[in-house]
Amino acid sequence: MKKSNIKAITFAIAAALSTNALAEQVEITVASFPNFNQVAEAAIPSFEAKYPDIKVKLVTLAYGDHHNAMTTALATGANLPDVMGIENSYVGRFVESGGLEDLNAAPYNAGTFTDKLVPFSVAQGTNSKGNLAAVPADIGPGATFYRADILEKAGVTEAELLKDWDSFIEAGIKIKEKTGNYMLASAVDIKDIYIRANLKPGEGLYFDSEHNVLVNSDRFKEAFRLAKKAREAGIDAKVGAWSNEWTEGLRRGNISVQMMGAWLGGHLEDWIAPEAKGLWRTSELPNKALASWGGSFYGIPKKAEHKKEAWTFIEYMATSPEIQLLGFKEINAFPALVSTHKDPFFEEEIAYLGGQKARLIWRDAADKIPAVTVDRYDEVARQVVNDALEKVLEHDANIDEILADAEKKIERRARRR
Repeated sequence: MKKSNIKAITFAIAAALSTNALAEQVEITVASFPNFNQVAEAAIPSFEAKYPDIKVKLVTLAYGDHHNAMTTALATGANLPDVMGIENSYVGRFVESGGLEDLNAAPYNAGTFTDKLVPFSVAQGTNSKGNLAAVPADIGPGATFYRADILEKAGVTEAELLKDWDSFIEAGIKIKEKTGNYMLASAVDIKDIYIRANLKPGEGLYFDSEHNVLVNSDRFKEAFRLAKKAREAGIDAKVGAWSNEWTEGLRRGNISVQMMGAWLGGHLEDWIAPEAKGLWRTSELPNKALASWGGSFYGIPKKAEHKKEAWTFIEYMATSPEIQLLGFKEINAFPALVSTHKDPFFEEEIAYLGGQKARLIWRDAADKIPAVTVDRYDEVARQVVNDALEKVLEHDANIDEILADAEKKIERRARRR
């Protein structure tokens, strides 16, 4: 991930900021996960140079291990870091847990700068009481990535691919017939994007702002219908994201289209399919859908030992243009700080994506994505919905009946917790 570049840049920043003033240091612990941790690692030299009285200890665990450990720490009040990294999938659970500080309140007063951050990401870090429990560090505007050479071979244009969802599936049928390649890794991908797209104010993925369950709705029924249509058309490889089969499918081009956060471009170039330089392209989501996919946050546990210093670190990570851009340049972490979106870096062509000025496409999406509420039971609902969709895809379950049942299951599980 170009660590040599990271070190060179950040040590240069550190040298510029260093002072002779030394004080007794306070050590703070920052808990993170790959590859979000790399941005913190890159920022530490310049941060410690600017704030010589603060020393940062970065602790990194694997994605699942980190979030499981933080869930336990918040529940027990033990082994808490001063700064907690949170991935978007867990932000609802964590901000509603009651275990994180309200960063809008004194002495943090995050409201003095949150208007400088992408609005939908601030909403994601805000709980149902209106407390800002997590500050966004990077975001994930949804995008479509596709193999241009495979679409050309199949006689499919980008316009056909993205016109609407039914056209998207028809394009997949052409790709399969003409090239033998699957369009999608999984039909579940369609559901995942569709339920996230163009949400109304006050509406979340699975719950509204009053915690009412939303899964037995037209939005979910249409998402399930489209996923079922894709499966029946034989255009998905039936493999899950991040599996070995998924990465191999993208590497070989056997999977020719992937809808995900804009950050996927960095993963494709760096380790999934580096040899496919110039073959991949990116564009908006089908049917001009606007959706957030991914993003990372920082929070401060209420029982953290060094809250003042923790806040100094978070504010630096969220409001420093140099650090925000560094994360984007090195690991494709799309910056949450709006002022960075005017940087000339956005205008640069990306050779891996065939010379596209792809960051402008992603920026345009980020500007339009609506604010989405989060709920502490989002992960519970996600599991129930995915189980329901599996029954539709694998056993031809009735969509209306299965979603009515899913609604009841989510309501029961939410009451028990």
